[in-house]
Amino acid sequence: MATGKEIARRIFRQTLASIDIPGVMERKLLCEGSRLILPDAAIDLSQTAKVHVVAIGKAAHAMVTGFEGILPAGTRVSGIVVAPVAPERRVPGMEYFVGGHPVPNAESWKSAEAILRLLESCDERSVVIFLLSGGGSALVELPLYGEMQLEDVQAVHRALVTCGAPIEAMNTVRKHLSAVKGGRLAAAAGRAKKITLAVTDVPAGKESALASGPTLPDPSTIADVVRIVAQYDLRRRFPERLVRWLDAGKMPETPKAGDPAFANAHFQLLLGMDDLFHAAHHAAEACGYTTRCDNSTDDWPVAKAADALLAQLEEWQRINAGKRVAIIADGELSSPVTGNGVGGRNSAFVLDVTAKIAGRRITVLSAGTDGIDGNSPAAGAVADGETVQRARAAGLDPAVAFRESDAYTFFAKLDDAIVTGPTGNNLRDLRILLAEV
Repeated sequence: MATGKEIARRIFRQTLASIDIPGVMERKLLCEGSRLILPDAAIDLSQTAKVHVVAIGKAAHAMVTGFEGILPAGTRVSGIVVAPVAPERRVPGMEYFVGGHPVPNAESWKSAEAILRLLESCDERSVVIFLLSGGGSALVELPLYGEMQLEDVQAVHRALVTCGAPIEAMNTVRKHLSAVKGGRLAAAAGRAKKITLAVTDVPAGKESALASGPTLPDPSTIADVVRIVAQYDLRRRFPERLVRWLDAGKMPETPKAGDPAFANAHFQLLLGMDDLFHAAHHAAEACGYTTRCDNSTDDWPVAKAADALLAQLEEWQRINAGKRVAIIADGELSSPVTGNGVGGRNSAFVLDVTAKIAGRRITVLSAGTDGIDGNSPAAGAVADGETVQRARAAGLDPAVAFRESDAYTFFAKLDDAIVTGPTGNNLRDLRILLAEV
Protein backbone atom coordinates (compact mmCIF):
# COMPACT_ATOMS: atom_id res chain seq x y z
CA MET A 1 0.00 0.00 0.00
CA ALA A 2 1.34 3.43 -0.93
CA THR A 3 2.49 5.70 1.88
CA GLY A 4 1.08 9.18 2.43
CA LYS A 5 4.24 10.74 1.03
CA GLU A 6 4.01 8.62 -2.11
CA ILE A 7 0.36 9.60 -2.57
CA ALA A 8 1.10 13.30 -2.04
CA ARG A 9 3.84 13.14 -4.66
CA ARG A 10 1.43 11.38 -7.04
CA ILE A 11 -1.22 14.10 -6.55
CA PHE A 12 1.37 16.78 -7.27
CA ARG A 13 2.62 15.03 -10.43
CA GLN A 14 -0.91 14.46 -11.72
CA THR A 15 -1.79 18.09 -11.09
CA LEU A 16 1.19 19.27 -13.14
CA ALA A 17 0.21 16.92 -15.97
CA SER A 18 -3.34 18.30 -16.01
CA ILE A 19 -2.31 21.92 -16.55
CA ASP A 20 -0.54 21.39 -19.86
CA ILE A 21 -0.32 24.85 -21.44
CA PRO A 22 -0.50 24.04 -25.17
CA GLY A 23 -3.57 21.91 -24.49
CA VAL A 24 -5.18 24.69 -22.46
CA MET A 25 -4.52 27.24 -25.21
CA GLU A 26 -6.10 24.93 -27.77
CA ARG A 27 -9.22 24.61 -25.56
CA LYS A 28 -9.55 28.24 -24.52
CA LEU A 29 -8.45 30.19 -27.60
CA LEU A 30 -10.52 30.21 -30.76
CA CYS A 31 -9.50 31.08 -34.29
CA GLU A 32 -12.15 31.35 -37.00
CA GLY A 33 -10.42 31.70 -40.33
CA SER A 34 -7.95 34.52 -39.83
CA ARG A 35 -9.77 35.92 -36.78
CA LEU A 36 -8.53 35.45 -33.23
CA ILE A 37 -11.62 35.44 -30.99
CA LEU A 38 -11.27 36.92 -27.48
CA PRO A 39 -13.93 37.47 -24.80
CA ASP A 40 -14.05 41.21 -25.57
CA ALA A 41 -12.82 41.43 -29.17
CA ALA A 42 -12.16 39.66 -32.46
CA ILE A 43 -8.83 40.46 -34.15
CA ASP A 44 -8.47 39.78 -37.87
CA LEU A 45 -4.81 38.85 -38.21
CA SER A 46 -4.98 38.99 -42.01
CA GLN A 47 -5.65 42.74 -41.81
CA THR A 48 -2.54 43.57 -39.82
CA ALA A 49 0.78 44.67 -41.21
CA LYS A 50 2.76 42.96 -38.46
CA VAL A 51 2.05 40.31 -35.81
CA HIS A 52 4.59 40.36 -33.02
CA VAL A 53 4.82 38.02 -30.04
CA VAL A 54 6.50 38.94 -26.76
CA ALA A 55 6.66 35.94 -24.42
CA ILE A 56 7.97 36.50 -20.90
CA GLY A 57 8.07 34.09 -17.95
CA LYS A 58 8.75 30.59 -16.77
CA ALA A 59 6.02 29.25 -19.06
CA ALA A 60 7.15 31.28 -22.07
CA HIS A 61 8.33 28.33 -24.19
CA ALA A 62 5.13 26.35 -23.67
CA MET A 63 3.00 29.42 -24.35
CA VAL A 64 4.80 30.22 -27.62
CA THR A 65 4.45 26.62 -28.75
CA GLY A 66 0.77 26.58 -27.82
CA PHE A 67 0.07 29.90 -29.50
CA GLU A 68 1.83 28.82 -32.68
CA GLY A 69 -0.39 25.76 -32.73
CA ILE A 70 -3.68 27.71 -32.76
CA LEU A 71 -2.71 30.35 -35.33
CA PRO A 72 -4.38 30.24 -38.76
CA ALA A 73 -2.29 28.49 -41.40
CA GLY A 74 0.16 30.82 -43.10
CA THR A 75 0.25 33.38 -40.27
CA ARG A 76 3.82 34.56 -39.83
CA VAL A 77 4.96 36.03 -36.55
CA SER A 78 8.15 37.50 -35.17
CA GLY A 79 9.11 38.46 -31.68
CA ILE A 80 11.02 37.77 -28.52
CA VAL A 81 10.94 34.95 -25.96
CA VAL A 82 12.49 35.31 -22.51
CA ALA A 83 12.56 32.29 -20.17
CA PRO A 84 14.88 30.97 -17.43
CA VAL A 85 16.04 28.06 -19.63
CA ALA A 86 16.85 27.62 -23.30
CA PRO A 87 14.11 26.14 -25.52
CA GLU A 88 14.10 22.54 -26.65
CA ARG A 89 12.66 23.77 -29.96
CA ARG A 90 12.88 27.27 -31.46
CA VAL A 91 9.84 28.75 -33.18
CA PRO A 92 10.84 30.39 -36.49
CA GLY A 93 10.91 34.19 -36.35
CA MET A 94 11.47 34.37 -32.59
CA GLU A 95 14.58 35.72 -30.86
CA TYR A 96 15.43 33.94 -27.60
CA PHE A 97 16.97 35.12 -24.34
CA VAL A 98 17.73 33.18 -21.15
CA GLY A 99 16.97 35.63 -18.36
CA GLY A 100 17.95 35.37 -14.71
CA HIS A 101 15.63 34.29 -11.90
CA PRO A 102 15.11 35.23 -9.08
CA VAL A 103 17.81 37.82 -9.82
CA PRO A 104 18.13 39.48 -13.27
CA ASN A 105 21.21 38.76 -15.37
CA ALA A 106 22.77 40.38 -18.44
CA GLU A 107 20.26 38.60 -20.69
CA SER A 108 17.41 40.09 -18.64
CA TRP A 109 18.75 43.55 -19.45
CA LYS A 110 19.41 42.78 -23.13
CA SER A 111 15.97 41.24 -23.59
CA ALA A 112 14.28 44.33 -22.14
CA GLU A 113 16.17 46.54 -24.58
CA ALA A 114 15.23 44.24 -27.47
CA ILE A 115 11.54 44.25 -26.50
CA LEU A 116 11.46 48.05 -26.30
CA ARG A 117 13.09 48.30 -29.74
CA LEU A 118 10.50 45.92 -31.15
CA LEU A 119 7.59 47.85 -29.65
CA GLU A 120 8.92 51.20 -30.84
CA SER A 121 8.63 49.89 -34.42
CA CYS A 122 4.90 49.22 -34.03
CA ASP A 123 2.10 51.42 -35.35
CA GLU A 124 -1.71 51.29 -35.52
CA ARG A 125 -1.55 48.43 -38.07
CA SER A 126 0.49 46.21 -35.75
CA VAL A 127 -0.74 43.52 -33.38
CA VAL A 128 1.36 42.61 -30.37
CA ILE A 129 0.59 39.38 -28.53
CA PHE A 130 2.03 39.39 -25.00
CA LEU A 131 2.33 35.91 -23.48
CA LEU A 132 2.91 36.42 -19.76
CA SER A 133 3.65 34.01 -16.93
CA GLY A 134 5.24 34.18 -13.51
CA GLY A 135 8.90 34.97 -13.08
CA GLY A 136 8.84 37.81 -15.58
CA SER A 137 9.73 40.37 -12.94
CA ALA A 138 13.32 39.15 -12.91
CA LEU A 139 13.60 37.62 -16.37
CA VAL A 140 13.13 40.97 -18.14
CA GLU A 141 14.44 44.13 -16.50
CA LEU A 142 15.72 47.59 -17.32
CA PRO A 143 15.91 50.40 -14.75
CA LEU A 144 14.18 53.74 -15.22
CA TYR A 145 17.09 55.51 -13.60
CA GLY A 146 19.77 55.55 -16.29
CA GLU A 147 22.70 55.72 -13.87
CA MET A 148 21.96 52.26 -12.46
CA GLN A 149 24.13 49.35 -13.53
CA LEU A 150 23.27 45.66 -13.71
CA GLU A 151 24.81 45.02 -10.29
CA ASP A 152 22.56 47.73 -8.83
CA VAL A 153 19.47 46.10 -10.33
CA GLN A 154 20.57 42.73 -8.97
CA ALA A 155 21.05 44.22 -5.50
CA VAL A 156 17.51 45.62 -5.58
CA HIS A 157 16.01 42.26 -6.55
CA ARG A 158 18.02 40.40 -3.91
CA ALA A 159 16.84 42.85 -1.28
CA LEU A 160 13.22 42.43 -2.29
CA VAL A 161 13.14 38.63 -2.43
CA THR A 162 14.84 38.24 0.96
CA CYS A 163 13.09 40.98 2.98
CA GLY A 164 9.97 38.95 3.81
CA ALA A 165 7.54 41.18 1.91
CA PRO A 166 4.57 39.58 0.11
CA ILE A 167 4.79 39.34 -3.67
CA GLU A 168 2.36 42.21 -4.22
CA ALA A 169 4.56 44.57 -2.20
CA MET A 170 7.70 43.45 -4.00
CA ASN A 171 6.07 44.01 -7.35
CA THR A 172 4.82 47.46 -6.34
CA VAL A 173 8.43 48.53 -5.86
CA ARG A 174 9.64 46.77 -9.01
CA LYS A 175 6.99 48.45 -11.15
CA HIS A 176 8.02 51.94 -10.13
CA LEU A 177 11.74 51.36 -10.64
CA SER A 178 11.47 49.64 -14.03
CA ALA A 179 11.22 50.82 -17.64
CA VAL A 180 9.33 47.65 -18.64
CA LYS A 181 6.90 46.99 -15.77
CA GLY A 182 3.74 48.56 -14.40
CA GLY A 183 2.07 49.11 -17.78
CA ARG A 184 5.14 50.54 -19.47
CA LEU A 185 5.32 47.89 -22.21
CA ALA A 186 1.76 48.78 -23.19
CA ALA A 187 2.80 52.42 -23.34
CA ALA A 188 5.86 51.54 -25.42
CA ALA A 189 3.66 49.74 -27.97
CA GLY A 190 1.79 52.99 -28.63
CA ARG A 191 -1.23 52.65 -30.93
CA ALA A 192 -0.73 48.98 -31.78
CA LYS A 193 -3.41 46.46 -30.85
CA LYS A 194 -2.22 44.74 -27.66
CA ILE A 195 -3.41 41.32 -26.56
CA THR A 196 -2.17 39.83 -23.30
CA LEU A 197 -2.64 36.10 -22.67
CA ALA A 198 -1.68 35.10 -19.15
CA VAL A 199 -0.81 32.12 -16.99
CA THR A 200 -0.96 33.61 -13.53
CA ASP A 201 0.89 32.90 -10.29
CA VAL A 202 -0.72 35.82 -8.44
CA PRO A 203 -3.98 36.03 -6.46
CA ALA A 204 -7.26 36.29 -8.38
CA GLY A 205 -8.15 39.92 -9.00
CA LYS A 206 -4.53 41.05 -8.76
CA GLU A 207 -3.41 40.22 -12.29
CA SER A 208 -1.49 43.50 -12.52
CA ALA A 209 1.06 41.84 -10.22
CA LEU A 210 1.80 39.08 -12.75
CA ALA A 211 5.35 39.65 -14.03
CA SER A 212 4.89 43.08 -12.40
CA GLY A 213 2.10 43.99 -14.82
CA PRO A 214 3.97 45.17 -17.93
CA THR A 215 0.79 45.53 -20.01
CA LEU A 216 -1.88 46.40 -17.42
CA PRO A 217 -2.79 49.62 -15.56
CA ASP A 218 -0.97 49.83 -12.25
CA PRO A 219 -3.20 50.40 -9.20
CA SER A 220 -0.21 50.99 -6.90
CA THR A 221 1.33 54.41 -6.30
CA ILE A 222 4.56 56.14 -5.37
CA ALA A 223 3.13 56.53 -1.87
CA ASP A 224 2.85 52.74 -1.66
CA VAL A 225 6.51 52.41 -2.65
CA VAL A 226 7.58 54.84 0.08
CA ARG A 227 5.58 52.89 2.66
CA ILE A 228 6.97 49.50 1.59
CA VAL A 229 10.57 50.72 1.51
CA ALA A 230 10.18 51.97 5.10
CA GLN A 231 8.22 48.95 6.37
CA TYR A 232 10.82 46.44 5.20
CA ASP A 233 13.89 48.57 5.91
CA LEU A 234 14.92 48.53 2.24
CA ARG A 235 16.85 51.81 2.18
CA ARG A 236 19.87 50.19 3.82
CA ARG A 237 19.68 47.29 1.36
CA PHE A 238 19.33 49.38 -1.81
CA PRO A 239 22.32 50.82 -3.73
CA GLU A 240 23.26 54.34 -2.61
CA ARG A 241 22.71 55.83 -6.07
CA LEU A 242 19.14 54.52 -6.10
CA VAL A 243 18.45 55.90 -2.63
CA ARG A 244 19.70 59.32 -3.75
CA TRP A 245 17.42 59.18 -6.82
CA LEU A 246 14.45 58.27 -4.64
CA ASP A 247 15.24 61.06 -2.18
CA ALA A 248 15.40 63.55 -5.05
CA GLY A 249 11.75 62.76 -5.89
CA LYS A 250 12.51 61.85 -9.52
CA MET A 251 10.62 58.56 -9.62
CA PRO A 252 7.71 58.94 -12.09
CA GLU A 253 4.26 57.46 -11.52
CA THR A 254 3.24 54.35 -13.47
CA PRO A 255 0.43 54.43 -16.11
CA LYS A 256 -3.04 54.15 -14.56
CA ALA A 257 -6.49 53.06 -15.76
CA GLY A 258 -7.72 55.49 -18.38
CA ASP A 259 -4.28 56.08 -19.83
CA PRO A 260 -4.32 56.06 -23.67
CA ALA A 261 -1.81 53.18 -23.54
CA PHE A 262 -4.67 50.84 -22.63
CA ALA A 263 -7.27 52.12 -25.11
CA ASN A 264 -6.60 49.32 -27.57
CA ALA A 265 -5.53 46.61 -25.12
CA HIS A 266 -7.15 43.25 -24.27
CA PHE A 267 -6.40 40.78 -21.48
CA GLN A 268 -7.36 37.10 -21.18
CA LEU A 269 -6.45 34.77 -18.34
CA LEU A 270 -5.68 31.28 -19.65
CA LEU A 271 -4.71 29.50 -16.43
CA GLY A 272 -5.21 30.57 -12.84
CA MET A 273 -6.13 29.46 -9.34
CA ASP A 274 -9.36 27.70 -10.34
CA ASP A 275 -7.52 25.57 -12.90
CA LEU A 276 -4.91 24.56 -10.33
CA PHE A 277 -7.52 23.74 -7.68
CA HIS A 278 -9.65 21.76 -10.11
CA ALA A 279 -6.73 19.58 -11.18
CA ALA A 280 -5.42 19.00 -7.64
CA HIS A 281 -8.90 18.38 -6.21
CA HIS A 282 -9.63 15.79 -8.90
CA ALA A 283 -6.28 14.05 -8.31
CA ALA A 284 -6.78 13.91 -4.53
CA GLU A 285 -10.35 12.60 -4.83
CA ALA A 286 -9.12 9.96 -7.29
CA CYS A 287 -6.69 8.79 -4.61
CA GLY A 288 -9.56 8.28 -2.16
CA TYR A 289 -9.51 11.52 -0.15
CA THR A 290 -12.53 13.68 0.63
CA THR A 291 -11.05 17.00 -0.40
CA ARG A 292 -11.54 20.70 0.29
CA CYS A 293 -9.69 23.59 -1.40
CA ASP A 294 -8.64 26.77 0.39
CA ASN A 295 -6.75 29.94 -0.53
CA SER A 296 -7.22 31.92 2.67
CA THR A 297 -3.54 31.69 3.69
CA ASP A 298 -2.11 33.43 0.62
CA ASP A 299 0.77 35.78 1.51
CA TRP A 300 0.80 34.62 5.15
CA PRO A 301 4.02 33.88 7.06
CA VAL A 302 4.85 30.18 6.85
CA ALA A 303 4.27 29.42 10.55
CA LYS A 304 0.88 31.16 10.65
CA ALA A 305 -0.19 29.39 7.46
CA ALA A 306 0.95 26.02 8.81
CA ASP A 307 -1.10 26.43 11.99
CA ALA A 308 -4.19 27.55 10.07
CA LEU A 309 -4.07 24.76 7.49
CA LEU A 310 -3.47 22.05 10.09
CA ALA A 311 -6.44 23.40 12.07
CA GLN A 312 -8.55 23.22 8.90
CA LEU A 313 -7.40 19.64 8.33
CA GLU A 314 -8.47 18.66 11.87
CA GLU A 315 -11.87 20.33 11.39
CA TRP A 316 -12.32 18.58 8.05
CA GLN A 317 -11.52 15.27 9.77
CA ARG A 318 -14.23 15.91 12.37
CA ILE A 319 -16.78 16.76 9.67
CA ASN A 320 -15.87 13.62 7.73
CA ALA A 321 -15.31 11.16 10.55
CA GLY A 322 -14.02 7.79 9.40
CA LYS A 323 -12.83 9.09 6.02
CA ARG A 324 -9.42 9.95 4.61
CA VAL A 325 -9.39 13.70 4.04
CA ALA A 326 -7.29 16.29 2.22
CA ILE A 327 -6.87 20.05 2.22
CA ILE A 328 -5.53 21.61 -0.99
CA ALA A 329 -4.15 25.15 -0.62
CA ASP A 330 -2.42 27.51 -3.01
CA GLY A 331 -0.62 30.84 -2.88
CA GLU A 332 2.80 32.17 -2.01
CA LEU A 333 3.85 32.42 1.62
CA SER A 334 6.32 34.87 3.11
CA SER A 335 9.50 33.41 4.54
CA PRO A 336 12.27 35.92 5.34
CA VAL A 337 15.78 34.64 4.72
CA THR A 338 17.62 34.47 8.06
CA GLY A 339 20.60 32.33 7.10
CA ASN A 340 22.90 31.34 4.27
CA GLY A 341 21.43 27.92 3.56
CA VAL A 342 19.65 26.45 0.55
CA GLY A 343 15.88 26.39 0.29
CA GLY A 344 12.74 28.39 -0.33
CA ARG A 345 9.29 29.17 1.03
CA ASN A 346 7.85 25.74 0.15
CA SER A 347 10.48 23.66 1.91
CA ALA A 348 10.42 26.19 4.79
CA PHE A 349 6.67 25.62 5.17
CA VAL A 350 7.10 21.85 5.32
CA LEU A 351 10.00 22.24 7.74
CA ASP A 352 7.81 24.31 10.08
CA VAL A 353 5.13 21.62 9.92
CA THR A 354 7.35 18.67 10.85
CA ALA A 355 7.22 19.13 14.63
CA LYS A 356 3.49 19.92 14.54
CA ILE A 357 2.60 16.61 12.86
CA ALA A 358 5.15 14.43 14.66
CA GLY A 359 3.64 11.07 15.58
CA ARG A 360 0.40 11.79 13.67
CA ARG A 361 -0.99 10.12 10.53
CA ILE A 362 -0.66 13.31 8.52
CA THR A 363 1.34 14.05 5.37
CA VAL A 364 2.17 17.54 4.11
CA LEU A 365 3.64 18.51 0.73
CA SER A 366 4.37 22.02 -0.51
CA ALA A 367 5.93 22.72 -3.90
CA GLY A 368 6.11 25.29 -6.67
CA THR A 369 4.33 24.40 -9.89
CA ASP A 370 7.31 25.91 -11.72
CA GLY A 371 9.59 23.28 -10.20
CA ILE A 372 11.69 25.88 -8.37
CA ASP A 373 11.80 26.69 -4.67
CA GLY A 374 13.96 29.66 -3.75
CA ASN A 375 17.68 29.10 -4.37
CA SER A 376 17.35 25.30 -4.28
CA PRO A 377 17.27 22.74 -7.11
CA ALA A 378 13.96 21.40 -5.79
CA ALA A 379 10.30 22.39 -6.15
CA GLY A 380 9.63 21.87 -2.45
CA ALA A 381 9.41 19.03 0.06
CA VAL A 382 7.16 16.46 1.73
CA ALA A 383 6.97 15.29 5.36
CA ASP A 384 4.89 12.99 7.54
CA GLY A 385 4.52 12.06 11.18
CA GLU A 386 7.79 10.12 11.16
CA THR A 387 9.96 12.90 9.71
CA VAL A 388 11.15 14.33 13.03
CA GLN A 389 12.14 10.88 14.33
CA ARG A 390 14.02 10.10 11.12
CA ALA A 391 15.74 13.49 11.22
CA ARG A 392 16.96 12.98 14.77
CA ALA A 393 18.30 9.56 13.85
CA ALA A 394 20.23 11.23 11.02
CA GLY A 395 21.59 13.95 13.30
CA LEU A 396 19.40 16.69 11.78
CA ASP A 397 17.68 19.46 13.76
CA PRO A 398 14.60 21.06 12.11
CA ALA A 399 14.90 24.22 14.22
CA VAL A 400 18.52 24.79 13.19
CA ALA A 401 17.71 24.15 9.53
CA PHE A 402 14.84 26.65 9.67
CA ARG A 403 16.98 29.30 11.38
CA GLU A 404 19.73 28.87 8.78
CA SER A 405 17.23 28.93 5.85
CA ASP A 406 18.54 25.48 4.94
CA ALA A 407 15.31 23.54 4.48
CA TYR A 408 16.35 21.98 1.17
CA THR A 409 19.49 20.44 2.67
CA PHE A 410 17.43 19.03 5.55
CA PHE A 411 14.91 17.32 3.25
CA ALA A 412 17.45 16.26 0.64
CA LYS A 413 19.31 14.26 3.30
CA LEU A 414 16.03 12.51 4.15
CA ASP A 415 15.24 11.93 0.45
CA ASP A 416 12.10 14.02 0.91
CA ALA A 417 12.89 16.92 -1.42
CA ILE A 418 10.55 17.22 -4.41
CA VAL A 419 12.77 17.52 -7.49
CA THR A 420 11.06 17.98 -10.86
CA GLY A 421 13.37 20.36 -12.69
CA PRO A 422 11.80 23.40 -14.41
CA THR A 423 8.27 22.38 -15.40
CA GLY A 424 7.65 24.98 -18.10
CA ASN A 425 4.60 26.14 -16.16
CA ASN A 426 4.03 28.58 -13.34
CA LEU A 427 0.71 28.83 -11.58
CA ARG A 428 0.96 29.07 -7.83
CA ASP A 429 2.62 27.11 -5.07
CA LEU A 430 0.57 24.05 -4.16
CA ARG A 431 0.16 22.64 -0.66
CA ILE A 432 -1.32 19.17 -0.09
CA LEU A 433 -2.30 18.07 3.43
CA LEU A 434 -3.49 14.48 3.85
CA ALA A 435 -4.94 12.85 6.97
CA GLU A 436 -5.50 9.13 7.32
CA VAL A 437 -8.25 7.46 9.32
